Amino acid sequence: MTENPAPHLPADIAGPSEKLVRGMGLVQSTAVNMLEMIGIGPFITIGVILSAMGGPQAVLGWFLGALFSVCDGMVYAELGAAMPGAGGAYIYFREAFNSRAWGQLFSFLFLWETIFVGPLSISGACVGFAEYTHYFFPGLSHVGVGAIAASICVLVTFLLYRPIKSVGRYSVVMLGVVLVAMFWVIVSGVIHINTKMVFDFPPGAFHLSKSFFYGLAGATLFAMYNYGGYNNITYLGGEVKNPAKNIPRAIVFSVLIIAVLYLLMSEVIIGTIPWREAAVSHAVVSDFIGKLYGSRAASVMTCLILVATLGGIFSLSLGLTRILYAAGAEGNFFKMFGRVHSTGRFPTVSLIAINAMAIPLCWFSLERLLSALMIIQIVFQFIPQIFAVFAMRKYRTEIQRPYGMWLYPVPALIALVGWIFVASAPEQRQNLGTAGILLVLGLGAYFLRARAVKTWPLDQAHGRSAPNG
Repeated sequence: MTENPAPHLPADIAGPSEKLVRGMGLVQSTAVNMLEMIGIGPFITIGVILSAMGGPQAVLGWFLGALFSVCDGMVYAELGAAMPGAGGAYIYFREAFNSRAWGQLFSFLFLWETIFVGPLSISGACVGFAEYTHYFFPGLSHVGVGAIAASICVLVTFLLYRPIKSVGRYSVVMLGVVLVAMFWVIVSGVIHINTKMVFDFPPGAFHLSKSFFYGLAGATLFAMYNYGGYNNITYLGGEVKNPAKNIPRAIVFSVLIIAVLYLLMSEVIIGTIPWREAAVSHAVVSDFIGKLYGSRAASVMTCLILVATLGGIFSLSLGLTRILYAAGAEGNFFKMFGRVHSTGRFPTVSLIAINAMAIPLCWFSLERLLSALMIIQIVFQFIPQIFAVFAMRKYRTEIQRPYGMWLYPVPALIALVGWIFVASAPEQRQNLGTAGILLVLGLGAYFLRARAVKTWPLDQAHGRSAPNG
């Protein structure tokens, strides 16, 4: 039986959510977040982060990433508790910036970003899965990697094509497998750790030069990619039980738990494998287990990592489908995306479409993709969303705020500084340029649409609503 949305929801948020089932409690909500946060990230990027700073001092990137993520998580928690509907940031932008004016533009730009970034995010995670299979298939070609990645897109679509309560149970089971892998690494590392290796800093490791801060920015960017996913539950806000309490708790719990696990895992690995070897390894966790227990144990760990990656893709795709669903259900995107299964009451067209769009991208490279994804999201979503909190508090006082971030506005300002810092490295200039081009194209698309459907700012009399387009 469908539970009614929270009574404080504005009517235009409650509409799409009424078609969904609030079947996810705190455990399932936290599991969905943690699955996406762990995913492929930490298992392959420990080496990348070490390489970015050239030594164990890269742990600073993990600490900064955790700090910025906790603060940004409070931004999501406040918005998610106040507006717990399907689509997450799509409705936050629309409501916080005035749904009859600027909110239309910001929500459209977020949707515009999702059309590009959603399939890229899914395909990137699938390529990460496929590349990790190199441990079993050393001679796997680029074409083979793409084929495996595309197959994972299809598999994830099949796994998600079911009611949300079943999806929630799958999330908990997958998370159990992921945690087994992480605890195996951590416990083994604690037993065999060599503390001298943990503090094997190269000469000048902490010399505060430009290269140090650029390296720290790069390491923090990848760390924040690994922490990314704490916002996933906000996209599923229309399917969460008692969202005013469970959304903030799921966000805060998942960030804190994952931060501790990541820090422990990275420290025990560089305390067992010399950091110079770890920095160039493409399967550092498998190499770590292989060194301690042999090749068979390393193969088992590789299987666990692949399951963890599959869980991350599962959770990522789940959240993204709800964005297109919410826009379609409101008539602000193609209406077919607002369709739900007749009995299971879960989005169907949006699920199939976003994974289908990801398949052709599965033959692209992974490394440059991850940085580009982060920078585009910083420009379109992460920084504007911080201002959405400020706007909601000042201009939308009628919206109830069941959760208010601690020490406001300090966490929001720290998150803002963090996003600007990680985007400041010289190697991100090309990605910033790409994001800028997408922004200009998005603005052009919005004003063309506004003229066609007679909406803000080209026809104020028509208000917020518009036909699908």
